[in-house]
Amino acid sequence: MGRLALGRQAEERAFRYLCRRGMRPVARNFRSAGGEIDLVMLDGDCLAFVEVRTRGERSFVAARLTVDRRKQRKLVHAAMMFLARNALFRHHPCRFDVIGVDRDAEGRIRMDWVRDAFRADDS
Repeated sequence: MGRLALGRQAEERAFRYLCRRGMRPVARNFRSAGGEIDLVMLDGDCLAFVEVRTRGERSFVAARLTVDRRKQRKLVHAAMMFLARNALFRHHPCRFDVIGVDRDAEGRIRMDWVRDAFRADDS
């Protein structure tokens, strides 16, 4: 399976994982000039911008740890664009989550959800 297909599969798994935990979908693959947000979900009244990362069995680092400062800045910028285009959500509290989807040598999938993984003013 190619890298793009693995990424799509990981996003779909993450989406279902979050829905099963009571989060409600708002948008998927929101794109703006500055970047893309994989999932935008409501957790109660909190708007969560979710980055999904995936790594295979040969990776030396957990997927959730691969969101560096540069990526965080892109996500913050994209979130600002989302809020600018969607007035309905402008007054909701917001957070940035990361879901790591790691596959081990036996093909087992591990989901690692980090709520509030970083803050807009951290990046």
